[in-house]
Amino acid sequence: MSARGRRSGAALIWEKNRRQDAGATKWALQGAAYRGATQRFAPTLFRPGEGEVRVGASRPKAWLSWSSGKDSAWALRVARERGELDIVALLTTVNQAFGRIAMHGVRESLVDAQAERAGLPLVKVPIPYPCPNDAYERAMAAAMERARGEGVTHIVFGDLFLEDIRQYREQQLARCAMTPVFPLWQLETAGLAREMVAGGLVAWLACIDPRKLDRSFAGRKFDARLIEDLPAGIDRCGGYGAFHTFASGG
Repeated sequence: MSARGRRSGAALIWEKNRRQDAGATKWALQGAAYRGATQRFAPTLFRPGEGEVRVGASRPKAWLSWSSGKDSAWALRVARERGELDIVALLTTVNQAFGRIAMHGVRESLVDAQAERAGLPLVKVPIPYPCPNDAYERAMAAAMERARGEGVTHIVFGDLFLEDIRQYREQQLARCAMTPVFPLWQLETAGLAREMVAGGLVAWLACIDPRKLDRSFAGRKFDARLIEDLPAGIDRCGGYGAFHTFASGG
């Protein structure tokens, strides 16, 4: 495991939250711009349509790990288009102390609205704050037990390229007799970012790492202009924690 993975800790690796600790990384938010974005939801969010591929009458059931951002939203679209799995729910963790999604800090009510527009139930895993790794893993193990009881055998993730995170997910899910799926794995991220925008994804920068990006990027729409404006050396999909997004349409 890389040094980056060791600093993050198991719980943060599972959740792909690249903040190393509260003192090391401070997130910048532009409240007015972001609040406006979240009020402009599209009627649907990657619901299955005429172009969805369907493989046979019976497909393995899957939950999709939901961060509220563009990568999980795009993974939902790709998984539905491939049609190999029956996505039956979204899975997210909720910080009990603040009523926010643990990965991106988004209000719980906004993720409820995302799930409604995606046409899927939202499975919420409450976790304490702060959350020790053992408490986190117990909570996720209980969620996986529920999943198996409902006939779910696969968990879909929107991870792009971080090997330590993928290895951690695979190890944890193997213990729960679940199969991880990574539909976006190792796609070229500059091209992927442009494909997301061209494909109709609507997303906004919910938080940025001010050590990597100017605070003026917080609250901006994830569009072609933003992709061009990102400084050299910054992954166009926000890899390594440069920014996280909130998906409001697609």
